[in-house]
Amino acid sequence: MLFRSVSQAVAEEFMKLHDGKVNVTVAESGTGGGFKKFANGEIDITGASRPIKPEEIEACKAGGIEFIELPIAFDGLSVVVNPANTFCESLTVEELKKIWEPSSKVKLWSDVRAGFPAEPIKLFGPGTDSGTFDYFTEEIVGEAKSSRPDFTQSEDDNILVQGVAGEKFALGYFGYAYYVENQDKLKVLGVDPGTGAVKPDPASIESGSYSPLSRPLYIYVSMKAADRPEVAAFLEYCLGENGQTLIGEVGYVKLPAVAYTNALDRVKNKTTGVGDLQKTLGK
Repeated sequence: MLFRSVSQAVAEEFMKLHDGKVNVTVAESGTGGGFKKFANGEIDITGASRPIKPEEIEACKAGGIEFIELPIAFDGLSVVVNPANTFCESLTVEELKKIWEPSSKVKLWSDVRAGFPAEPIKLFGPGTDSGTFDYFTEEIVGEAKSSRPDFTQSEDDNILVQGVAGEKFALGYFGYAYYVENQDKLKVLGVDPGTGAVKPDPASIESGSYSPLSRPLYIYVSMKAADRPEVAAFLEYCLGENGQTLIGEVGYVKLPAVAYTNALDRVKNKTTGVGDLQKTLGK
């Protein structure tokens, strides 16, 4: 889902560089599903739209998987509506919570804010195995995986885009890259955490002023795989200048240059386990 676009782009360019002698297979299963396969040794690298959880670290230990954590980009979860929606330009965090919390009584847009039309609100969001779902519910509702169940969910962001684009009174959320790719079909809302509404863009996502929905994205690689020359070469490509360019081209926000240098050092020095994000970012 989230990582497929950037991973596919990097994989395709890397394989071209090696004249098809190296095959990189990219599949999608959501962050949670990816970590399950990773801990079982089924895959060498997994993308994650949230940090690895303690129970997933334990699963890796049980499976004999040592890993290296590598931040790769910034993302801003984007709250979107249909372009025909002319009444809503932004929502507060409290209004988003009111819409999405498990006990939500919101059925109509007028239930969200006085002055909104009394039209049914059609909700679209990531599947429950998605790191995007985990992050959004934790930041907006206050507890990861805590959400009303009556929404159209999918692990494929393209289906969510189509849903919002096809329903005049729809509301959905997904990664910034999918909004950028489909901004002719969607309208992005500002999010107000109590200090004023801010819309996602590269500057607000990188600075963190698009709060609380700015977040880092990661890749995790098994130490055993990282020892293989072709995997080490792929990581160097992914974190190097070419990979950074592709990250920007597919709609994610690049990290500071020092972060990629520090991430490559983690690979070269075989620094396993969870890293210090702020230190990696050079802060």
